[in-house]
Amino acid sequence: MANFKIWNRIDQYFKHNGLRFVEKIAAKKLLEPAQIEWDNVKSILIVRPHDQLGDFLLSSAVWRAVGKAFPDLRKGLVARSYAADVVKNHPYVDELIIFYENGFMWNFRRIREFRKALHKRWDMAIVLSSESHSLTSDLITVLSGARYVVGSERFPFGGCTRNFFYNIIVPDSGKPRHQVLRNAEIAEYIGIKVDDVSEKIYITDDEKSLIRDKFIEIYSQDMVVGLHIGANKRENRWPAAKFAELCEKIYKTYKIKPVIFWGPKEGDLKEEFSGYCKTPVFMVPPSSLRNQAVHFSLCNAVVCNDTGIMHVCASVGTPFVAIFGPTDPMFWKPPGDLFRSVRAENKKTESVTVQQVEEELEILLK
Repeated sequence: MANFKIWNRIDQYFKHNGLRFVEKIAAKKLLEPAQIEWDNVKSILIVRPHDQLGDFLLSSAVWRAVGKAFPDLRKGLVARSYAADVVKNHPYVDELIIFYENGFMWNFRRIREFRKALHKRWDMAIVLSSESHSLTSDLITVLSGARYVVGSERFPFGGCTRNFFYNIIVPDSGKPRHQVLRNAEIAEYIGIKVDDVSEKIYITDDEKSLIRDKFIEIYSQDMVVGLHIGANKRENRWPAAKFAELCEKIYKTYKIKPVIFWGPKEGDLKEEFSGYCKTPVFMVPPSSLRNQAVHFSLCNAVVCNDTGIMHVCASVGTPFVAIFGPTDPMFWKPPGDLFRSVRAENKKTESVTVQQVEEELEILLK
C-alpha cells in the first residue's frame, strides 16, 4: 500500500507540474482519422485500468463494438485486477492484461508478464475515459509501442497544451451527456460504430447451474428479489433501516424471502441491517465479483445503491431499482427501461422513501 501511495503522489505531481517539460520533447505528431492506414492495423489495445467498476463496465460497449468491427484483428484490454472477473468469457477480448492497482500486489513475475503483454506488437491503442485523465493509462500506451494512440481532448495535464501522448485526439462538444456516450464517441471518431450501448458480462449456463444448486433454497422460490445494501461511498448508501423496512414490504406482498447481499468490507453494515430487520431473509455472504454477478443473473429484480453493483446487474440483464444520492442518474444509470432509479430532490439517499422504491420495484415485478 505504501508503494501505491508513493506512486500516486508521483503521478499527481507530474500531472500538475512536470509533464509540460515532457510535452516539449515527446509530444506525438497529430493525425486525422483519415490518415490511419487501416490495412496495417493488425491489433488494437483498449486501455481503461484506472476507474471504478461502474466506469469500467460502462466502457464495455466499446470493447464489443471494436470486436464486431474487426473480428480478425487481435484485441487486448488493460484492466485492474479486481475487474478481471467480469471480462472472463468475453467473446470480443482476445487478451486481458492486468494492471494491479496496489503496489504491494506487484512481484517480479507479474511485472514480467505485464511487460511481455505490452511489448507484443500493438498497432493501435484506444484510451477510454469519462471524468478523469489517467497518467498511468497514457504511460501504458507508450509501453505498448502503438503507432496510433486515440484519446479524448478532455482534462489535459497541468501546464500542457494538449493530451500529447495521443496522436489522434477526439474533440469534446462540451455538452452534458451520458457517460457511456463519452466512451462511444472516442471509438466513433475513428469510424467504429457503437450501435449497442448496453453493458455486458458473459455468464455461462454452467455457472448459473452451480450457484442455483448451491443455493437451492433461494432459487427454488417462485420469485427472487435481491437487495444489495452496500456502497463504497457512504453518501451513496440508502439507510439500512429503510432496506429492512423494504424487506418487510416484499415479504408481505410477494410471500418470498428477499436475498441480502453486501460487500467484503461491509460486515458492520450487515450487522446494522440485521439489527433492524425482523423479516425472514436469505443472507448471501460476499464472494468473488463473478459469483455475485451470477447471483444477480438469477434474480427477477434487484434493489441497490448507486454503485458498481448497479452496473453488474445491468451487465447480466437483471432489472433493478437503484437509489441515487449526489450522482445524477441521467448521466450514470445504465440506459434501459428495465433499469429504474429513484432520487430525492435534495440529492440525499436518506430522503428517498420506502414507498418510492417499492413502487418502482412493483413496475419491474408485474
